[in-house]
Amino acid sequence: MDRYELRRIDYSLTEDHKALQSAYRQLLEAHCPIETVWAAQETGFDKSLWERLCATGATSMAVGEHAGGDGATLVDLALVAEELGRALAPVPWIDHVCAARLAERLGAMTSDAVEGSKILGLDIAPEPVVGRRLIPSAAAADGVVLRDGDEILMLSFATRPQRVPNLGQLPMAWVDPGSADARTVLGSGLHAIAAYHRAVDEWRVLTAAALTGLVEQTMTIAAEFAKSRYTLGVPISTLQAISHPLANMAIAVQGGRNLARRAAWFLDNEPDQRPELPGCAFVFMAEEAPKAATMAVHIQGGLGVSVEAAATAYLVRARGWALAGGDPGIAAREVGRIVAERESG
Repeated sequence: MDRYELRRIDYSLTEDHKALQSAYRQLLEAHCPIETVWAAQETGFDKSLWERLCATGATSMAVGEHAGGDGATLVDLALVAEELGRALAPVPWIDHVCAARLAERLGAMTSDAVEGSKILGLDIAPEPVVGRRLIPSAAAADGVVLRDGDEILMLSFATRPQRVPNLGQLPMAWVDPGSADARTVLGSGLHAIAAYHRAVDEWRVLTAAALTGLVEQTMTIAAEFAKSRYTLGVPISTLQAISHPLANMAIAVQGGRNLARRAAWFLDNEPDQRPELPGCAFVFMAEEAPKAATMAVHIQGGLGVSVEAAATAYLVRARGWALAGGDPGIAAREVGRIVAERESG
C-alpha cells in the first residue's frame, strides 16, 4: 500500500501537526482562561485574543501562498479549531477562515483579510435564503460573505449590525443584504455557488473539530470533579453511573476527532469521493456535544448547574454552536441524499 492510499485510512498526526496543536493549546491556556470567556459574553468577541491569534498566523495560515498566506491544509485548520473549542475562545475564527478561503477561490482575497485586521463573517446557509438572515459572526465582522441568489456577495456596513443574544454566546446579528452600505459581487454562476458550498462544508468540518475539543475539555472537568468527590468512602468516579458516561464521552471525542480529520483530508484531497463526510462529522458532534456537556453538569450536581461553573459555559456553547449554521437536520438530510444517490447509482 503506498503512502497516499494509507493516508486515506490513517489519521495519526505528524510531528509538525503535534507541534502546531501544542502551540495553540499553550497560547489559549495562557490567554483564554474561563474568566476571559465569561468577560466576553456581552459581545461574544474578545478583540485582544483575536489580535494575539492573528499575530501567530492563525488567519494567514488558512489561505494559499500565492494570496499572501501560508497554505495550511484543512487538517491543520481542524487542529487549531479543536483547541479553540477546548478553550471556548470568543473569536469568530472559523467563520473568518472559511470566508477568506471562499474569497480566495473567487479571486477576491485582500491583504487585510489575510492578516485578520479585517474580520470576515460568513452566512452558513446550505439552502438559498432570501432577504434578512441571522449570521453568527456579523456583530464582530467588518465584511460579511453570503449567497444572494446566484451571486456570492461581500457586504459591509458603516455601523456593525447589533448583536442578538444567543445560546452559543456568539457575535450573532441580523443582516439584510438590501441595507448594506457597500455591496461587492465576488462571483456568480455555478462556479461561485460550488465554491460557496465548499465553504459551508469547511465550516461544518471545523465546527465539528471545535465541538470535539469542547467535549474533551468538558469530560476533563467532569472527570477531575468525580475523582475528588467521595460517597460511602469511595470516589464517585468508581460508580458505574459516573464512569460509564465518562467512558461514553471519551468514545465521542475519539470518534468525532477521527471523523472530522477524515472529512478534512478528503475535502482537501478527494472532495468528490466522500462528499458526505463534512455533514457526517457535523451532525455527529452536533448530537454528541450537548449530551456530553449535559452529563458533565449532572456529574457535578448542584455545582454544575450554577452560573459560575465552567461546565455551564461549555453546555450552552455545546448546544448553541451547532445551531449557528441552522438546523443540523438539514445537513443530515443532505448526507442521506448523497449516500442514497451513490448506493442507487
